[in-house]
Amino acid sequence: MGNLFTSLANSTSALRAFERQMTVIQNNVANANTPGYVRQIQRLVATPFDPARGIIGGVRLAPLYSARSEFLESNVQGQTSQHGYSEQKSVDLSQLSFTFDLNSASGVASAFNGFFQSFSKLSISPNDSVARQGVLDQAGAVATSFRQAASGISASGTRADNQIKDTLQKINDLVGRLRDINATRREVAGSKNDAGLEASVYATLEELSSYTSVQALRQDDGTITVLLGGQVSALMGVTQNRLAADFSSPRTAVRDAYGKDVTSILSGGKIGALLDFRNHDLPSYRADLDSLAQNFAEKINTALAAGVDKNGATPAVDLFSFNGAVGAAYTMAVTNITVDQIAAASPTAPGGNGTALAIARLSSQPLVNGFTPTQVFGNLSARIGRDLSAAQDSENTQLDMLEQALSLRSQASAVSLDEEAAQLIQVQRAYQAAGKLVGVLQEMTQTLIDLIR
Repeated sequence: MGNLFTSLANSTSALRAFERQMTVIQNNVANANTPGYVRQIQRLVATPFDPARGIIGGVRLAPLYSARSEFLESNVQGQTSQHGYSEQKSVDLSQLSFTFDLNSASGVASAFNGFFQSFSKLSISPNDSVARQGVLDQAGAVATSFRQAASGISASGTRADNQIKDTLQKINDLVGRLRDINATRREVAGSKNDAGLEASVYATLEELSSYTSVQALRQDDGTITVLLGGQVSALMGVTQNRLAADFSSPRTAVRDAYGKDVTSILSGGKIGALLDFRNHDLPSYRADLDSLAQNFAEKINTALAAGVDKNGATPAVDLFSFNGAVGAAYTMAVTNITVDQIAAASPTAPGGNGTALAIARLSSQPLVNGFTPTQVFGNLSARIGRDLSAAQDSENTQLDMLEQALSLRSQASAVSLDEEAAQLIQVQRAYQAAGKLVGVLQEMTQTLIDLIR
């Protein structure tokens, strides 16, 4: 009789185990599209079975198993960070490239062409007021084109600063979300292994990794410590280290809650791309543009100073002015020189066109490092184009690698509705069989009790 009751108890226990399996399957199906959720597996373990010794076996529940792979999660986060960097760099350079379009009618290259052509026309009629006015007009176009190019770089810097500020706010918000999860795990008993909280953690980490490289360290109490760039402690327990942008110097910086400069550490994700673009790329482009503007203005001013004006006098006023300390390109302008003060002639032939011809020939003569003015600007434009092309190629490559990482993770841990349906059928059949066995055992038990009576 004891074995009969034991069998009944074991069968009832099996029913409870199968019910737990069906509950896990139902939860998997319900969360198949929940960001960060991975398949949960309720495994069963056979208990000892030896009828000769009266050990009749049965089944018990093993600990709930998560299909999550920390390696695959880390791989996805790393690829997300690299893709975020390339994507942001591509966007920033694409916006700037329009300012340095060699085919633009209002660009520096076009202004150079018009300027040197105006001196060619002046050489034909060196004393013609219309031709002289044309020189001033084209000089103004050159100055304007340089200022526009410099303003384009400045606008890109301002836009990058705004994006840096917004991106840091998003980083702080996401870390704050993880802080709240840490607080829940400390306060709520049994939440350490909550699959729903785990899904929120990893979905947040994946989103965070698009903005900066991130490393999450699991603690014994279930909370996570978050390191940005592998070094900056952004979260420890429920203590968050918030980041803020510092625009007090020409170089944009990021500081933590203690005022420490962590700019160089945040090298990944969108924030890394923005900081690199703002603090490295733009100053380099601006330096090349300023160098071209200053060398061009000085070359033209020097050439004109060596000639004589319409009245045969040495020019008292330069054609171009600029402030090298502020930025030659950004401050380049035409002085208050008059048409009569333009030195079209050489000192040895007043009233002639010697100086005008010499300046017109400067269009094909070296200005910086053996390159003509137009070639120097073309080199700068080409460099921006190459940087953009490299960023776009990297973006495409990183997108492929990210998709591969996501696919590998999905294959290993994502919920498959087909697999869950197949497993549900198996569990259902086992449940039905165990239920029938319980019914038979109950009848046998009742019969035995009736006989005893």
